[in-house]
Amino acid sequence: MQQKIATESSDAPAQPCVGEIACSIEKALDVLGGKWTFLIIRDLFEGTRRFGELRASLGNVSPKTLSARLRDLEKKHIVTREAFATIPPTVQYSLTEKGRSLKPIIKAMKVWGATWGQVEYGSDSGE
Repeated sequence: MQQKIATESSDAPAQPCVGEIACSIEKALDVLGGKWTFLIIRDLFEGTRRFGELRASLGNVSPKTLSARLRDLEKKHIVTREAFATIPPTVQYSLTEKGRSLKPIIKAMKVWGATWGQVEYGSDSGE
């Protein structure tokens, strides 16, 4: 059974997902796809963080965007949210087992970026 995958343009029809590997990559990118999502996960590898701590470590992310990304990660069972009945309310986030399983992927991406991230586009790479 072929699955349909979304393309970047919302006007374009969905393309068939060819093979299990391609579909698996799409699923991984669905979780890691956004800049802020990736950085949130990276920060949570350090341990449990409060909303304000995440916002401070991420720099110029808006509270609305951070909240949306955290909600999305919670729906995908990557992050757990724990709220405490304090004044003001305290909320902290941590990675689930599923979220922690992303560490080798993110580490590999970091190594790749360190190796190839400085290569100039359009230079002769021998390909």
